[in-house]
Amino acid sequence: MDLRELVDPAHTVILTQEAQKGVIGPESVRRDLYEAARDSGVLDTMGRLVKAGRAAGCTVIHAIAGHRPDLKGANHNARLFAATEKYKMFQTIGTPLVDVIDEIGCDESDIVSVRLHGISPIAGTDVGALLTNLGAKTVIVVGVSTNVGVTCGVFDAVNLGYQAVVARDAVTGFPASYTDVVIENSLSFVATITTTDDLIAAWS
Repeated sequence: MDLRELVDPAHTVILTQEAQKGVIGPESVRRDLYEAARDSGVLDTMGRLVKAGRAAGCTVIHAIAGHRPDLKGANHNARLFAATEKYKMFQTIGTPLVDVIDEIGCDESDIVSVRLHGISPIAGTDVGALLTNLGAKTVIVVGVSTNVGVTCGVFDAVNLGYQAVVARDAVTGFPASYTDVVIENSLSFVATITTTDDLIAAWS
C-alpha cells in the first residue's frame, strides 16, 4: 500500500507508548531508557513526528503507565514489576511523572489513556475501543520501549485488525542497538517500517 494512503490522517491514529516524563524525561526513574532516547535523538524525532501528524489531522492517543499511591491494581507477576517495586520506580498519577514529555506536548485534541496494569498500550486498556470509535484503520506506534511496550503495542494493533506502522527513528529501547534487532527480526514481519521524514512527506 502506498504510504500516503496508508497514513491518511482521516483514518490514522498516532499512539505514543510511555512517552512520559517519568520514563523518558529528565525526571525519569528509568535513566537507561531516558539516556538511550536522548542520546539517539529519539526524543526530538518523536516530537517532530507527533506534531506533524497532529497538524495534518491525525488523532493522537498517549498511552501512559501510572500507579495509584497505594499501588492497587498494579502488577506483581514479572521481574519488571519486581524491579519497579524494589527501586521504587513508581509513576504516581497526579505527579509530573505521568505527564507527556515536553518534546511532544499534550494538545487539547489529544486523548490520554492511563493504565494501572500490564505492559501493552492496547491490551487490557481502553485504547482498543477508542481506536474503533475513532474509525481508525492505521496505528503509528512511537515511544518506548522496543524491549516490551512498543512491541506489544504493534502486535496488539495487528491482532485487532489495524495496519501497524513504526517509524524506526521514533522508537527505542535499552540498549538502543537492540531496537534494530527487534525491528529486523520481529516488527518488520507485521508492521510497515518507515521513517519520520517519510511520514512527514506523506502528510505534506
